[in-house]
Amino acid sequence: MAFTVLNSNLRCNRTFRACISEDTNHGIPIVKDNMVISHCQDSNNHNNPPLVTALKASAKQKVASFHFPGHNRGRAAPSSLTELIGLQPFVHDLPELPELDNLFAPEGPILDAQKQAAKLFGAKETWFLVGGTTCGIQASILATCSPGDVIIVPRNAHLSVFNGMVLSGVIPKYIVPEYDFDWDIACGITPLQVETAINELKNEGRKASAVLITSPTYHGICSNLEQISQVCHSHNIPIIVDEAHGAHLGLHPHFPQSALSQRVDLSVQSTHKVLSSLTQSSMLHMSHNNNIINRERICQSLQTLQTTSPSYLLLASLDAARAQINKNPCTIFNEPVEIATEARFLVEKIPGIRIFDSNTFELDPLRITVGVWDLGISGFEADEILDKDFGVISELTGTRSITIAINLGTHRDDILRLMSGLKHLSQKYGLSSRLNEKKLNEMVMKSCIGSTSEMRLSPREAFFASKKKVGLKDSVGNVCGELVCPYPPGVPLLIPGEVICEEALSYLVNVKKNGGFVSGAADSSLSTIVVCS
Repeated sequence: MAFTVLNSNLRCNRTFRACISEDTNHGIPIVKDNMVISHCQDSNNHNNPPLVTALKASAKQKVASFHFPGHNRGRAAPSSLTELIGLQPFVHDLPELPELDNLFAPEGPILDAQKQAAKLFGAKETWFLVGGTTCGIQASILATCSPGDVIIVPRNAHLSVFNGMVLSGVIPKYIVPEYDFDWDIACGITPLQVETAINELKNEGRKASAVLITSPTYHGICSNLEQISQVCHSHNIPIIVDEAHGAHLGLHPHFPQSALSQRVDLSVQSTHKVLSSLTQSSMLHMSHNNNIINRERICQSLQTLQTTSPSYLLLASLDAARAQINKNPCTIFNEPVEIATEARFLVEKIPGIRIFDSNTFELDPLRITVGVWDLGISGFEADEILDKDFGVISELTGTRSITIAINLGTHRDDILRLMSGLKHLSQKYGLSSRLNEKKLNEMVMKSCIGSTSEMRLSPREAFFASKKKVGLKDSVGNVCGELVCPYPPGVPLLIPGEVICEEALSYLVNVKKNGGFVSGAADSSLSTIVVCS
């Protein structure tokens, strides 16, 4: 089967976020029509990955090695693992040798690599992370908040945010995200919601020390960060963005703008999710626009949280991923965008299959959420069939949908296999009324998603409180001692320090009955709940 290029405008001659042109006064990217304008040939000046080059040279040295790690440049590497991945990863698994620089006080190749990454992504300064975006999020909270301060966060924030509250002692002010009940998907945060939260705190005589927004979400839903930034900065409050799923944003004219281009203060990106660094490697970016957050406190927070023995393979992979984009910044995402466009076009033609769209929020075109409830099956059932019978592995599964992530390594053959699997589901099940109505528990879900429970203890106080396990029914009225998050919707219903209500427990039980699962609970069967005693 031959694919047709659906949009010839995808091969745009203008450049965008990857091709940085800097204002001579402030170093701020010049944006026109939501794209950064400059000349493609300028990007070729920084293709050589300095940290990769230094690591390669160091590994080639003929030396008597009396330093760590114990596999001694691969000489004592376990054969069971070298048979799987080869010897080269061990040869290049080196410690902080002088020629490889120091992550916490970089002066050589790490500093050079971080500067080149900052230029590519439009940052004033970039820090490489070997503890994932989790580390960057928690460092950002520590850099902006002190014990007893208030931070405004979405209720569906990543687990790292809640753990960051424990580390910092900050008090959360939650915003409940917009919610699509047809799809069982938590959407984005609006500027009005942020303004309302700030004003509610003001009426209580309090002020937020930071606002943290997740954008894009796991489903690729992007909030209007530019307007949210304006709201935050009008109150002199810094804005942090968990951009774990958006390291590629701004690198193609069909992508939403990056967080930095929308004048947020800090952005943390999982460079390994859509870009091509190794798993666990991420970047923290500080905006040119930032004049609120202390840089030294960011450095101190990162040094507190990151290992003193960082993996140079992870660090080099960040440098290499940057160089990969720099090599062809104007065209590298053309094919993935074309594949994603074609995939949407083909999926929409399959009877009983839907594609998620939004009239309120911008979407990442490389994240495609496919609804299957018209076939009378759940997303969990569809995912199992696609995996077992067609070798199609989705990124995210829900009660009514599956989500696929397209990246630089996606091939058209992968899309053909996906289409075969979806057509099989359509033909096998046909249209059905079994799951065609909205979820039976929608009223319960609305009451749970639309409100938050009473907070008796801060997350930090709940973490250090004495705890005990009680039966599910006996937990009502107690203070929750663990974070319990049902998927879907991926919005925590029980957060440490909050009072457990009967409605939340009913919803959790119904999620389990409908094929969903619960994350965070020590007892995944939900026979017991951990409470503060």
